Amino acid sequence: MTAHTPSNPVEKSGLHPRNQHRARYDFEQLTRAHPVLANFVRLNEYQDASINFADPLAVKALNQALLKHYYAIAEWDIPAQFLCPPIPGRADYLHYLADLLAASNGGFIPRGRQIQVLDIGVGANLVYPLIGQHEYGWQFVGADINPQALDNARQIVAANPGLDHAITLRLQANAAVIFPGVVEATDRFDLTMCNPPFHASQDDAAAGTQRKWQGLEKSRGKPARRSSKPLPAHKLNFGGQSAELYCEGGEEAFIDRMVSESAAIGRQCLWFTTLVSKATTLPAVYRVLRQADAFKVKTIDMAQGQKKSRVVAWTFLDSQQQRAWVSQRWPTATSR
Repeated sequence: MTAHTPSNPVEKSGLHPRNQHRARYDFEQLTRAHPVLANFVRLNEYQDASINFADPLAVKALNQALLKHYYAIAEWDIPAQFLCPPIPGRADYLHYLADLLAASNGGFIPRGRQIQVLDIGVGANLVYPLIGQHEYGWQFVGADINPQALDNARQIVAANPGLDHAITLRLQANAAVIFPGVVEATDRFDLTMCNPPFHASQDDAAAGTQRKWQGLEKSRGKPARRSSKPLPAHKLNFGGQSAELYCEGGEEAFIDRMVSESAAIGRQCLWFTTLVSKATTLPAVYRVLRQADAFKVKTIDMAQGQKKSRVVAWTFLDSQQQRAWVSQRWPTATSR
C-alpha cells in the first residue's frame, strides 16, 4: 500500500460532507465507467494512478468519467476552448445551497421538482444543473449570453433521457443585463446561482491562465515559465470563452449589477446567491446589498485544498414572507 503524505492526501480537505468527491479519485473505478480515461492514466511520483491535469483532453475525459459514474450522465462533451470545470468544486456550491434551503425548512433539505433554480451563466458544460438535478431532483433554468454554449448544453440535454423534463435553457440576448429578459413575470425561483466572470479584461484572464500553468509546472517539478509570449491555443483550457472569463470591472462589477437588478424581482425568488472568488470583493458586495435593502445576507465559506472561496446569499423576503413561501411552495418536498 502506498504511504500518503500531506501532499498526497487520502481525502480532499474542505469539501462539503455530502460531496461525493471527498476521497481521492479511484481511477480503476472511473475507467470502468468511461474506458477512454484509461488512455490518460499514469503513475505519479507517489506511484499512484493519476492524470496530467495540464492536458485538456485528460481533464475532459476525467469529467466525463465523473459525470457517468456519480451522476448518471452517459453523454457529455464541450467544444474546444470552452471552460472545463472542476466537478468537485461545482458540486460543493450545490450542497451548500441545499443547506441554505434546509435552514428555511426545519433542517430538512427540500428535494424534487418543486424546487426551481436559476443558473446564471450556465455555460456549454451545464454542470450545475446536471449535478443538482441528480443529487436533489431540482428543476433548473440555465441562462447564458452565448448561443454556442446553449447549443452545446441543449445537445447534452437531448443526449441524456429525462433531462428535458428537468432543465430549461434561455438565451440572454442583452449582455448589458443579467435578470431582465431571462426572468419572466410568472417565474418563481427558490434559488438563483452564479459563478461570475472573475477577471476584468482579456489581458487579466490571460495572465491568470499563465499563473495556473506556472503553478502546474512547478508542482510537476518543472521550472516556472517566465516567457511573455502568449500561451499556445491548446493550453488555454483553463480559460474558456470571454463571457466565462471576464467582464468590465471583473467579478465586483458583475455582482454589483446582479444585486442591483435582483431588487426589482425580489418577490420572485427566495434566495439569490453568487460565488465570490476574491475576499477583497466582499466589502463592495455588502455595500450594494445594503443599498438594495436586502432583508438578510449570509456568507458561506467554501474550501477545496488551499483554494478558498465563498457564497454570498441574500433575500428580500422578511421572516413571515419566507415562511409563507416555504409552506406554499414546498408542501411535498422531502428529505432523504
